[in-house]
Amino acid sequence: MTVRIERVFELSAPPEAVWEFIADPERRARPISVVTEFETTGDRTATWHVKLPIPVINRTVAVETEEIERDEPRYVKFVGRSRAMRVQGEHVLEPTETGTRLTNRFLVEGKLPGVERFFRRRLDGELDNLEDAIRKALEL
Repeated sequence: MTVRIERVFELSAPPEAVWEFIADPERRARPISVVTEFETTGDRTATWHVKLPIPVINRTVAVETEEIERDEPRYVKFVGRSRAMRVQGEHVLEPTETGTRLTNRFLVEGKLPGVERFFRRRLDGELDNLEDAIRKALEL
């Protein structure tokens, strides 16, 4: 089973300012509560160290992420792979009369029992964390 979620943020900031935040892989990762560490490993690659509070996983899991598509300043897509899950994220920026519409799409495929159930319950809240971080960074 796959967990999918889409959320749209309406931000009163220009697309260039929103892009500066969302195009930075570390800034995208830090607001996610289960990310305990983040390491840049290349120009478009990074490792997210994720601690999932589920019985099957008693340690931090390294999720190797790679930005696979970028169309500055309107679109970025990344994938993350680990022994526990596969994650795909997309961020689409569109100018509006009052700022920027940021559409966020995430897909999580669990490879271990409990991973998808965890994200089904928590992914919406994690996107709240991302929105809060963007608003704080942009002083909105």
